[in-house]
Amino acid sequence: MILSSSSNPKYSMCWLSYKPIEKKEYVWEVEKFLEHIVLLEKNIYFQNAGNELKMALSVLFGTEPRLNSALNLYVDNGIVLGKVTNENLQAFITDVEKEALGEEGFIIKVIDENKKKYIIVASKSEKGIIYGIFHLINKFRLKTKLNELNCIENPKAPLRIINHWDNMDGSVERGYAGKSIFFSHGRIKRIYKRIGDYARLLASIGINGVVINNVNVRDKAIWLITPKYLNDLSKIAEIFRLYGIKLYLSINFASPIYIGGLDTADPLDKNVQKWWKDTVKTIYSYIPDFGGFLVKADSEFNPGPYVYGRTHADGANMLAEALLPYGGVVIWRAFVYNCLQDWRDTKTDRAKAAYDNFKPLDGRFSENVILQIKYGPMDFQVREPVSPLFGAMEKTNQMMEFQITQEYTGQQIHLCYLGTLWKEILEFDTYCKGKGSYVKRIVDGSLFGRKYAGFAGVSNIGDSINWTGHDLAQANLWTFGKLAWDPDRKIEDIAREWTILTFGDDKKVVENILWMLINSHAIYEKYTTPLGLGWMVNPGHHYGPNPEGYEYSKWGTYHRADTKAIGVDRTSRGTGYTLQYHKPWQEIFDDINKCPEELLLFFHRVPYDFRLKNGKTLIQFMYDSHFEGAEMVDKLIEKWKELKGKIDDEIFNRVYERLKMQKEHAIEWRDVINTYFYRKTGIPDEKGRVIYP
Repeated sequence: MILSSSSNPKYSMCWLSYKPIEKKEYVWEVEKFLEHIVLLEKNIYFQNAGNELKMALSVLFGTEPRLNSALNLYVDNGIVLGKVTNENLQAFITDVEKEALGEEGFIIKVIDENKKKYIIVASKSEKGIIYGIFHLINKFRLKTKLNELNCIENPKAPLRIINHWDNMDGSVERGYAGKSIFFSHGRIKRIYKRIGDYARLLASIGINGVVINNVNVRDKAIWLITPKYLNDLSKIAEIFRLYGIKLYLSINFASPIYIGGLDTADPLDKNVQKWWKDTVKTIYSYIPDFGGFLVKADSEFNPGPYVYGRTHADGANMLAEALLPYGGVVIWRAFVYNCLQDWRDTKTDRAKAAYDNFKPLDGRFSENVILQIKYGPMDFQVREPVSPLFGAMEKTNQMMEFQITQEYTGQQIHLCYLGTLWKEILEFDTYCKGKGSYVKRIVDGSLFGRKYAGFAGVSNIGDSINWTGHDLAQANLWTFGKLAWDPDRKIEDIAREWTILTFGDDKKVVENILWMLINSHAIYEKYTTPLGLGWMVNPGHHYGPNPEGYEYSKWGTYHRADTKAIGVDRTSRGTGYTLQYHKPWQEIFDDINKCPEELLLFFHRVPYDFRLKNGKTLIQFMYDSHFEGAEMVDKLIEKWKELKGKIDDEIFNRVYERLKMQKEHAIEWRDVINTYFYRKTGIPDEKGRVIYP
C-alpha cells in the first residue's frame, strides 16, 4: 500500500509543510543534481522513499525529477537511492564507510566529479533509506551547502517508540488534541490517509515503533489481539511498515480469562502459556513484523502476576517466551506502586516503589524483555529527580518513558517546551559505573552493552487540525524523536531546526520562537510548583491549581504542608529514598545545603523561614516565583505578537488565543498558591503585593 502524499489534507503537516525555496542561488547550485531519482533496489520501500523525495523536490525546487528503477547507474546526474552493498555504489562508498553504518542508519554522499553529479543516499536496510530521505529533504530546506551534506547517521538508541493512550471509543486518555486517529465507537478507523501522514511525521524524526492503544487495556481493546480486529490492524501495520515503523499493542494481562475462557492468568500455568503462544502465532500470521506487547500490570488496578503470587519477571518472561521465535519483545512498564496509601503513614513513600519492586529482579528478566521506566520516580511532574532505577539494573534492558503529552505541564493550553527538561535528565550522571555513567548512555544501551534499550514517548497527537492542539506543542513531538535518535544533540539546535522547518528562516521569527521555547518550561515551573514541589493540581483531570487536592488521598502524592514547613523528608533519616542513588548523589540529596534547589522540596522538609542560596526565605521565594512566572507569560505574548504578519494568520491566531488563556491561568495559579501559603503561614509578602487573604 503506497500512499500518495500529493493531496492537500484538511490538517497541518507540521514541519513537513513544504514551501518553495526562495534563495535562487541555492536552487541553482542544487538543481543540477536533481534531474533523476534513481532507485537501485526494486521494492515498495525504496519506491515509497522515491515518491517522498520526488514530491518534496517538486515543491522545494519547482522541478520534476524523473523517478527511475534501474539495475545499473546509467545516468550522469541525479539522486541515487540504494543499499550500500549494491554493486553500482562500490566505486563511491568505501569499506570503512560501510563498516560505520548501522542497520537503521544511512549515508549521504555528494559526488561531483567531471560529468558525474550524484547525491547518493544509501543504507543497509529498507528502514535506513526512509530516514535518509527525510534527512536529505530537511537539509535542503535548511539550505545546507552541498559540501556539508556528506554524513553517516546512525540512531543511538535501538528502540524509539511512541505510546498512544487511545481508547476504542475514540477518546484519548491524557489527550489534549482531539479524538483518536485510530479508533472510534469501538472500531478501528479506516482513515488511511491521515494515518499515512502520521507515519510520515514519525519517520521524519526517526521513530521506529508505535503502540496504538492505551496501556490501560479495558473493554473492547482487550480483543485487539484477536482475528476480530487483526485484519484491520494489519492494514495499519502495512502503512507504518513503509516508513520503517513497527506496530505494537498494549495488552491486558488477564486476557486468557477474558478472551480464552480460562479460570486463571497465572504465568506459570501451562494452559496460560499455551494460550499466549497460540495468540502470538495468530498475531504474526496477520502482522509478520509485529513489534510485541506493552504491558501495564499490577498497577492502578490493572491485573498482573502478583495476583498469583508471581513476580514481574515471571509475568514478563512468560510473554517473552511466546514472542521470542518471531523476534518480538515485551515492554514491561515499571510504573508500579501502592495506590491505596494512608496519608497518615509517613514512612511509605511512593517515590521508592519502582526501585523496591524491580531492583531485586535485576538479571531475572529474559533477553527480549525491556523495562519501561518513567523519567522520575513519581508521575511526570514539572520537576522530579531522575529515577534511581536508571543505573540500578545493569543486567536488565531499560527504556526511558517521557510524557510528550502535557498532562501536568499545561495540557497543550500552556506553552511548555519539554526539550530542556528532557535534556537535563539525559545528561544526569548516575555514577553507577563511576563518573560519566550518564542516563543517555544507559537508555541507548551502550553503558551496559544491552541489545534492547531506548525511548518511549507518550503521544501528544489527536485528530485536531494541527495534530497537537497548540501549534507550538508540535515541537515536543519533534524533539522527542530527535533526542531518541541522538541524545547528544544540543537542545537549542533541535529547537532551532524545528522552528525553521515549521515557520521559515525569517530572523525575527526564529529568534522569538526559539526564546519562547527555551524559556517556557522555567516560566511554567515558576508560576506552578517550583523547587520540586509537585502535585498541587486538581485531582482526576490534573489541570489547574489545587494545593491540597491530593493531600489526603490514597495516591501517595503528598507535600505535607503545615503552618511551619513543607516538603517530604526523603533523606536517609526520613523515608530513605536517597539511599536508592549511587554516591555521591546519596550525600548530595541528603544534605539540605547541597541538594540542588530545584529539587529541594522533593527531598527535604523545609521550614518557611529557611534561607535559600540567594538569601531569600523559602516563603518569600514562593511569593516571588509565582509573581515572576505570571509576569513572564507577558513576555511570551509580547514575543509572539511581534510576529504578526510573519506567521500564517490562522496559526498566529490559534497560538495567540492559547497564550491569552495561559496568562489568565497563570494568574490563577499565582493567586491560589500564594494565598494558600499566606493563609498557612500568616507571613506576608515582603514586597507588599496583593495576596488574597
